[in-house]
Amino acid sequence: MTAATSAAAAATTPPGAAHADAPAAPNWHARLTDWIWHVRGSVALAPGQSADEAFDRLDPLFRQTGTSRARTGDTLTFSKKDAAAQDKMVVFTDGVLRVDAGDAGPVLRYRLTSRALLFCFLAPLLFLFFAQSTIVLAKLDKPKTEAKDKKPDAKKTPAPLNPIDKALGAPAPEKPKKKGGDDDKDKKPSPTPGYVFAGIFAALYVIGRVFEARRIRALFARTLLDA
Repeated sequence: MTAATSAAAAATTPPGAAHADAPAAPNWHARLTDWIWHVRGSVALAPGQSADEAFDRLDPLFRQTGTSRARTGDTLTFSKKDAAAQDKMVVFTDGVLRVDAGDAGPVLRYRLTSRALLFCFLAPLLFLFFAQSTIVLAKLDKPKTEAKDKKPDAKKTPAPLNPIDKALGAPAPEKPKKKGGDDDKDKKPSPTPGYVFAGIFAALYVIGRVFEARRIRALFARTLLDA
């Protein structure tokens, strides 16, 4: 092809058509947040194993209630809705699996999405917000409580005993007890439950993020290499 022909072809090619097959680069905020609820990884295929054979072995994992899947060439996409509890991939709502040519042979690469991980990540923030709101409301209510405590309470004198009751030996009426004290302090809202639940969900997220990433990789590897 001559230089003139190449220039003419380039001029008639629509902008971006040369890179139509290239995957779009994720924007900056997606790169910063995708790790929260996405699990990525790769598993090497067995020697001589083709993409068709690999997806055939993985197919039982996607033949589950509430799971829909579609395959195009060397790529498989799936999504789950109302998945059963016994589904081995119930934690993940959707994902993409693709067979690529690696340096040492074909490799299965996957990118899975988990709303459960996203919930466990956001839950601590929600409970921390509740805890801080409790502290702020307590500070706003404190001046009112102090002003109320400074007001002198009207002394209530017990009514005198009826002469008949006194003659019969009835005990004198007791003085009214002061309200408040430790009981009122115990009734004040505390931020402690919010901190406790935030810690629980934070631990669940960290454990789940590490455990699910390892578990799904082991599941794919075991399924692909199972004779």
